[in-house]
Amino acid sequence: MPAATAVPLNAALTVVDDPIEQGRYTRWVSGAAGERLGESSLQLSGMTCAACAGIIERAVGSIDGVRSVQVSAAAQRATVCWDPERTLPSALIEAVRSVGYEAVPDAAAPARALRRREHRQALWRLFVASFCAMQVMMLATPSYVAGPGELAPDLWQLLAWGSWLLSLPVLVFSAGPFFSGAWRALRQRRIAMEVPVALGVAITFIASSGATFDPGGLFGNEVYFDSLTMFVSFLLGARYLELLARHGAAVALESALACLPETAWRLAADGSVTAVSVHRLRPGDLVRVPVGQAFPADGLLQGGATRADESLLSGESQAVEKADGAPLVAGSINLGAPVVMQVQRVGPDTRFEAIVSMMRSAMSQRPAAARLADRWAAPFLWVVLLLAAGGAAVWSVIDPARAVWVAVAVLIVTCPCALSLAAPAALTAAARGLARRGVMVQRMDAIEALAGAQHFFFDKTGTLTEDRLQLSAARLTPAGQAMFAAASLATAHAATLAAWSTHPLARALAAAGAHAQPPGSWSEIEEVAGHGLRACDDAGRVWRLGSATWVDGQAGAGGAAQVWLGCDGQALAAFELEEALRPGTAEALQALRAEGVQITVLTGDAPERALALAARIGVADVRAGATPEAKLAAVMAAQAAGQRVAMVGDGINDAPVLARADVSLAMGQGALVSRSQADAVIASNQLGDLVRARRTAQHALRIVRQNFIWAASYNALCIPLALIGWLPPWAAGLGMALSSLIVVFNALRAAR
Repeated sequence: MPAATAVPLNAALTVVDDPIEQGRYTRWVSGAAGERLGESSLQLSGMTCAACAGIIERAVGSIDGVRSVQVSAAAQRATVCWDPERTLPSALIEAVRSVGYEAVPDAAAPARALRRREHRQALWRLFVASFCAMQVMMLATPSYVAGPGELAPDLWQLLAWGSWLLSLPVLVFSAGPFFSGAWRALRQRRIAMEVPVALGVAITFIASSGATFDPGGLFGNEVYFDSLTMFVSFLLGARYLELLARHGAAVALESALACLPETAWRLAADGSVTAVSVHRLRPGDLVRVPVGQAFPADGLLQGGATRADESLLSGESQAVEKADGAPLVAGSINLGAPVVMQVQRVGPDTRFEAIVSMMRSAMSQRPAAARLADRWAAPFLWVVLLLAAGGAAVWSVIDPARAVWVAVAVLIVTCPCALSLAAPAALTAAARGLARRGVMVQRMDAIEALAGAQHFFFDKTGTLTEDRLQLSAARLTPAGQAMFAAASLATAHAATLAAWSTHPLARALAAAGAHAQPPGSWSEIEEVAGHGLRACDDAGRVWRLGSATWVDGQAGAGGAAQVWLGCDGQALAAFELEEALRPGTAEALQALRAEGVQITVLTGDAPERALALAARIGVADVRAGATPEAKLAAVMAAQAAGQRVAMVGDGINDAPVLARADVSLAMGQGALVSRSQADAVIASNQLGDLVRARRTAQHALRIVRQNFIWAASYNALCIPLALIGWLPPWAAGLGMALSSLIVVFNALRAAR
């Protein structure tokens, strides 16, 4: 491991002055004189009361070049406007630290501010509508409880005027999003969900206003301001809960992004350490990672051992042991000891960035079921408008005073919010639940396809097996039995010699005896390409480790990969190595077969190795010697037979077949091109998560069907009630809002 020199604690502060880093938490504005100013967001810690805000503001404001400082004690964040000609961001952070607090750049500030503004506005709209609805209901109560002739006309008029006045804020402010949404839709010559809502609210207000100011006129003497305000309150309440769900997904993304460090300690050839932005790292760099810090990139552990918390990627809470040469994943936390890693992948090529990108993409997509609901929503709304007009026309003949209210009730009760929320709410919840279990959905339609997959095709190497070998058996020759008391001693002896080679077989053998004590010191070590290792022990004996012909001139048995150990031209032991199955692979495949899924393994290996694997995992259909073209042909043949096909792979050669399958899943440590072609990524690399993902997908589709059935049943029941005049507008509004809430709350079960 390269030597690491001491690094000043404040050396990392210089990284925040890097222009690349500044762009993450600073926006550039123009001052009063047209000068260029930076407006940076800082996240604070250590604040205990409101007085702390004043202390920080004075400390930062005293820096030359700072134009303004605003500190929020509740949010523990600061916004600083500064002149780049006179100061730097690092000076701002130093000023905060100088008075006993901590500060770091807040890259998520713009998105958080937008969400906070949206949340505050939605909450105010809901509050105004609910508060006014309660007051209007209080004023309307005498009309409901008074008997004939008990309420004087002038008192009724006063109560109606009061209700009209209290309904104005609801109409102008709270119901604003419905009117603006309806106007946008009409300008684009389409019908949106806001159109019947806006029509219902507007007609109710106009008709009630007419009844208020001209009792006995065209609109009669019935007012429904209580129905109007209650309807708007219920609908805003449902939308507020939906907003909380969307913001929760955004916060989850920000939390994931916050796992990456902003600074990396890069090692130079002379062992010196430099603090750099993680965006400046390149493949091949050596990086020092302290305990408690996240690994800044994907790479390999160089010398030493540690433990890593990979719960973000796999959902597994237990720390994973990492030995020398073990792969390290960006975003996982170093828990064991300070280590050095060699960077392999940076930026969007890392598993971490790919996962975050997929989460963001999935949350913004409209699945096929949702698009189908949207396509039906427009014709459905036209039918609603025709029904409302027809109902009003019929009632204008039967009872003209009720014609308007029947039309309003039809418009309100048939709002297709529940229909449009039925699929996306459930599938989004399912995607979030899968992400917590280590399966990142890249295409929302994949959830439906995964639930209905009938035939699973698996690549072998890197998918069912890990990209390493493991020792499966050690056998002593008669000469070896005379030298070693047990095969384990021969294994330990061979492992100490194998540690001098980087050959895959040697590394697997060295890993099998990683804790073995060396029998002595090796000297004159030589590695002969294509054969193996040669070395001398303390007694001057010549040992060889490699192929059978290299050790004693004899041919070894075929089948599994073998490494032989010999001394002075005599073979002593043979070690058989085989591919290491991923943990839980056999159990996962058995679980899929128990659910009626057909399983096929595609591998380019020789038939004997493919059959050996088939025996280990209990799969009969294994196709050996499969080229990428043969894999593609196998998938197309299954599709031609009418089967819905799922493909699980990890390599570059799997990209074409991943793209062709009805649903495809790539392993998290697979090639970038395979991950980009896949519909979902198994970030945990555990096939048990695939089984759980399929069950979650099936559960989500059952919930989608439940939601569609509920929405259809609700409309089938309520539309006739509204048309025959048995459903007043306030009850229609309550039913519509409760219908949407039932759909949303039912959809949340998909995440479990």
